[in-house]
Amino acid sequence: MRLNVITLFPQMVSDALSYGVIGRAIKQGVIELVLFNPRDYAQNKHNTIDDKPFGGGAGMVMMHDPLFRTWQDIKNKGESGPLVFMSPQGQKVTQKLCNDWSELPALTLLCGRYEGIDQRFLDGYVDEEISLGDYVISGGELAACVLIDAVARQIKGVLGAEESAKTDSFMTSMLAPPQYTRSELLGQSGVPDVLLSGNHKAIAEWKSQQALTVTKQKRPDLIAGTSGD
Repeated sequence: MRLNVITLFPQMVSDALSYGVIGRAIKQGVIELVLFNPRDYAQNKHNTIDDKPFGGGAGMVMMHDPLFRTWQDIKNKGESGPLVFMSPQGQKVTQKLCNDWSELPALTLLCGRYEGIDQRFLDGYVDEEISLGDYVISGGELAACVLIDAVARQIKGVLGAEESAKTDSFMTSMLAPPQYTRSELLGQSGVPDVLLSGNHKAIAEWKSQQALTVTKQKRPDLIAGTSGD
């Protein structure tokens, strides 16, 4: 999968995604991360990409023209996929959305900065606006990294054990059950007996029941079906 990111801070994105399973997948070529800086597409000696908003107001606005030329270059260079703007005004990201996007050959994420982006570019070229939640951060880079991680882990070959993604919270209407492992300090104290039994059928049934219990306690809305897809 090709993941294009339009950002004024490409190193911020590349550094954040250079660790763990995502970093390994990039190095191995399982996913391709391509970064585009709108400043490289500005056509003046100062590489200006922002200006004061019409009508007045605080802050600066990212200009249409450098973004337009960036988007055209992405499309000319290969797979672009849908153009997604990381915005607090967008729909909230969900596991289903990440699963669907992981099947695409490409995806392009647009990271905003300052007071926003010229609406004419958003109206003309952006396919979707996506938000991590009802709050505002300083730019779209961190949000894009979160989305890339969530999408990429669903791609075959990214995780060491593909079963890991299938049993994650939100892959069904349930949260994941509790987990236990070896402890020199605690030994096996507090570990449910069924997990030590070797009875795989009983363990599966226990995990299923625990997932239901945890979901009822922490996110009953998932069971009620009121959280949305």
